[in-house]
Amino acid sequence: MNRETDRSDSALRALHEAHAPALLRYVVSLTGDEAFAQDVVQETLVRAWRHPEIMDRDEGPRRAWLFTVARNLVIDDRRSARNNRERSTDHLPERSTGDETMAVLDSWLITEALLGLSPDHRAVVVGAYFGGRSVADLAAELEVPPGTVKSRMHYAMRALRLALQEKGVTQ
Repeated sequence: MNRETDRSDSALRALHEAHAPALLRYVVSLTGDEAFAQDVVQETLVRAWRHPEIMDRDEGPRRAWLFTVARNLVIDDRRSARNNRERSTDHLPERSTGDETMAVLDSWLITEALLGLSPDHRAVVVGAYFGGRSVADLAAELEVPPGTVKSRMHYAMRALRLALQEKGVTQ
């Protein structure tokens, strides 16, 4: 590094140490957002570094320049399109749900096909598939042998398949 760079770096460090805490408090009081305030202070000091003539001013005018730049950065941010269009909130919007139309239509087709079965066949299918009961449970509930439950299930499923094929649901 050369002497000019060293002098510039030390002047910037001195500027930071002398004014950054006060600038940060000032910007936080304007915005209420400490993270944003830190960004504004950093940008203010970068702008001071880009304008070395600021370092040649007296302490009072230099400080006034820094505070004016920080205030202008806050105003620019508040007037920006991003700030005008984006709003933060603590309340999340309702979650969107998927389209349930096909599920409703499928349910309707299955119900219609089930209504086409005999009451004995329908009781076995509904008990097994929608009630989650085993063959033994259904046999005890319906007071028929387990083989009869299996037979009714076989013929009921065959009838359901045919009914759904007629409606174009299955092949």
